[in-house]
Amino acid sequence: MSKSASFQLISYMFTKVAIDFETQQTKKVDVNFEPHGVFNQKTSEYELKLDFTVIDTENDNYQFIKVTCVGTFKIEGVTSKDEIPSFFFTNSIAIVFPYLRAFISTITLQANIPVLVLPTYNLSELEPVLRANTIVK
Repeated sequence: MSKSASFQLISYMFTKVAIDFETQQTKKVDVNFEPHGVFNQKTSEYELKLDFTVIDTENDNYQFIKVTCVGTFKIEGVTSKDEIPSFFFTNSIAIVFPYLRAFISTITLQANIPVLVLPTYNLSELEPVLRANTIVK
């Protein structure tokens, strides 16, 4: 019988923020998510690094917003990467995303430009990407 793991978000922060609206001219944009993770076996903490970009699809795919959000999670009952349940990889991104979404809206509002409100996304396809991009410390 397998034991179930529980986890919680300990903290999050935005470690990199770059915005350039001088060349962004259209409203036709695309977004890109690049998740990476580091699992610390000694502390059972997982650091999720979510690189997020907004791309102007009509301007040579120019990346006019680049943000990195780092969330730290405590995972109970897990001592190796192989024991991390698949639901953690999906849910950890889903837990951090609303903070990223609100941050993007806030910084575009404060910049006195048209507010960029990101829609909700089904981020479940990022689960295998995050699993593959996880290293052990």
